[in-house]
Amino acid sequence: MKPVLLTVDDDPLALIALERDLKQQYSNRFRILQADSGFKGLELIKQLKLRSESVALFLVDQRMPQMTGVEFLVHALNTYPEAKSILLTDYGDTDSVIKSINKVKIDYYLTKPWDPAEVHLYPVLNEILDDWWASCHPPFEGIKVIGLRWSPRSHEIKDFLARNGIPYQWLDIEGDEEARRLVSIINSTWSDISTTNNNHNNNNSDTSSFSSDASSSSFSSSIHLPLVIFPDGSYISEPTNSQIAEKVGLKTRAQMAFYDLVIIGGGPAGLAAAVYGSSEGLHTLLVERQAPGGQAGLSSRIENYLGFPSGLTGGDLARRAVTQAVRFGTEILDPQEVVDIRVEDPFRIVKLADGTEIRCHVMLIACGVTYRKLDDVKGIDKLVGAGVYYGASMVEGLHYKDQDVYIVGGANSAGQAAIHFSKYAKQVTLLVRDDSLNKKMSQYLVHQINETNNIRVWLNTKVTEVRGEKRLEDITVTNTKTGEQQVVQAAGLFIYIGAEPHTTWLPRIIQCDIHGFILTGSDFIQNELQRPQGWSIDRRPFLLETSVPGIFAAGDVRHGSIKRIAAGVGEGSTAIQLIHQYLTKV
Repeated sequence: MKPVLLTVDDDPLALIALERDLKQQYSNRFRILQADSGFKGLELIKQLKLRSESVALFLVDQRMPQMTGVEFLVHALNTYPEAKSILLTDYGDTDSVIKSINKVKIDYYLTKPWDPAEVHLYPVLNEILDDWWASCHPPFEGIKVIGLRWSPRSHEIKDFLARNGIPYQWLDIEGDEEARRLVSIINSTWSDISTTNNNHNNNNSDTSSFSSDASSSSFSSSIHLPLVIFPDGSYISEPTNSQIAEKVGLKTRAQMAFYDLVIIGGGPAGLAAAVYGSSEGLHTLLVERQAPGGQAGLSSRIENYLGFPSGLTGGDLARRAVTQAVRFGTEILDPQEVVDIRVEDPFRIVKLADGTEIRCHVMLIACGVTYRKLDDVKGIDKLVGAGVYYGASMVEGLHYKDQDVYIVGGANSAGQAAIHFSKYAKQVTLLVRDDSLNKKMSQYLVHQINETNNIRVWLNTKVTEVRGEKRLEDITVTNTKTGEQQVVQAAGLFIYIGAEPHTTWLPRIIQCDIHGFILTGSDFIQNELQRPQGWSIDRRPFLLETSVPGIFAAGDVRHGSIKRIAAGVGEGSTAIQLIHQYLTKV
């Protein structure tokens, strides 16, 4: 979008003349906007700022009722400090205006009238606008997230946007002047701004009572953080993921009440099933509670996936799979959560968190797993989201430049995270309970870790305590063999210690093992004649079928599954073949 030239003047004839002259010379490079009062001009500036539009120049009349041009520019330049400014004056105001210019740092003043423009207007504007172009930086035009760095909810919002592939700009209210400026103008009610001396008249240009920082007069605490500002200029304070999803165009409500296949979970298994199911003619709905990709979507680098010799990120894999599934006709709800399922033959029914119920012929549970918690670590609960994280999106690495990071875990997820963070952090320490990395981690990752200078591995080590007031400050690590303890400063603690199945929401009709993983197929069968308890049809369960006919399970959530991305993809595609067999026998 073109940068803006904003003219403010209460004289309609002057505004018309300014618009005519500016459009004649500058409309190919700039948008020409107008306001007939200082208050209207400030409201317009507020809208432009929230829409991330650039303002190159304020061209403002000094003699305006209620708010003089200088008073207007005090507030306008606080919002757009990089913009240029010109004050329009009459001959009699020259001395007082020059004094004001020295205080407010206005770039130039012009006396009325400026005819002919070719002599008195364009040469001045050309020089000023050339200076602006030379130093301007295009603003970020996507979503802005403003909050506190160590706020758990701010972290959750950033993680949600990153995992859904939605570009955003993070602004820390404590360290970023632009963040404070945006919050200030959102809190501002310009109609409440008045001159500090009710007795002065429009000819008085004394600005000694005005601060050059407009936030001092307009900032309040009415906006609660985190704050999300959208490209259209709208904003939501303390938004839920669903509110953000609705604003950015993610689907959270199904278009139909009935589908051939409903898939619960958008990890590798669920996405593979969606691709194969839709491509083979099944009207398919996929429901994902966080973001497509599941835990695999958090992987910073997958280098052992077939067909990608240079590797790819988990986010890239998820994005490609989503694109493929949607191209074949899959409908995806994200974020949306299934809270219950039931059977009313011949249908299977899912109940969503918003109360909606959706019927289907057949169902696939691929809801995956969640990272296991470090329940035995003193002080950890209050710092989760404030320096302590279970898993992390790739963008987290950027926040730990030249700092010390600790990663708990000894399998592939922990190894991938260590390599990713080593690109930014000063030192990455991998804390491993076992006496060797080779027990659970792929050899290619072990080799990369050993070859990375700023990664160190502490074996036979566990975290026993974390400390910090508002954020993580240090951790206590203990040697599991000797009992020796040491306290180390830590900017971040990232935990990858295995996973638990996300099945606590399932009804009892879906049988699980003692750890909560779903039993399928031959896991029910003790001998050739036995069937699952409650099994109502005259056949044995299919390989990936649960204890309820027509409800299948695939991926990490299934008992006995191989916890690898390729295995999940394989199970998802296999499930579709079994679902076709089920449908032909119903």
